[in-house]
Order: sequence, then structure tokens, then C-alpha cells
Amino acid sequence: MQSFYIRYRNTQGTLMRILNAASRRALDLPVVQAEPAEHDHQVTLALDVNQKQVGQLYREWYAIADVIQVSSDQVSSGAAHTAEWTAAHPPAGVTMEESRAAARA
Repeated sequence: MQSFYIRYRNTQGTLMRILNAASRRALDLPVVQAEPAEHDHQVTLALDVNQKQVGQLYREWYAIADVIQVSSDQVSSGAAHTAEWTAAHPPAGVTMEESRAAARA
């Protein structure tokens, strides 16, 4: 089981696009918790995914214009481990604004 934490701007349809990425892959959504987080919002999802699906989800979530940050941790035997994302997309914990600024430089 892996937990995903997605910060987003609460615009019309953003949360539904985030959830649709998981439901399109026929993944169970046992935990979905959306809440305000400072000036933005955050949704927490717990999903049972393989490494390929993690990459697909990150890519799809970062393609949503109002997603600010995506991070995750893997829960294994009751211990949380940080999942590393090393593809060409922004790694967990890097905001979209930072990655866009770096791309312009």
C-alpha cells in the first residue's frame, strides 16, 4: 500500500481529474481525504500500486495544470519508507513553479 499526497489549487474539476487518474486504472481507493492546506488544498490517497503504475500516476498528476506538488511514501509492515521518483518529471517535493523556473533558465 502506498500513500500519495497531492497539493492542488481548488479549481473546478481538479480533484475529480486527480481521482480519475486512479479510477481509470481500476485501482481501489480505500483512503481518500481532501482538506484545505494553507492557501491550497491537499488530497491524500492510499493505493495498492506497482512501480509502473506509480510512474503513470505521477506523470498524469503532474500534467494537471492546477497540481502543485505530488509526494508519496510506501507503507510496508507498518513502517513508512520514502519512495524516490527519479524519472524526468519533477521529483516528489518539488513544486511545479520551481521546475518551470528551472526549465526557463
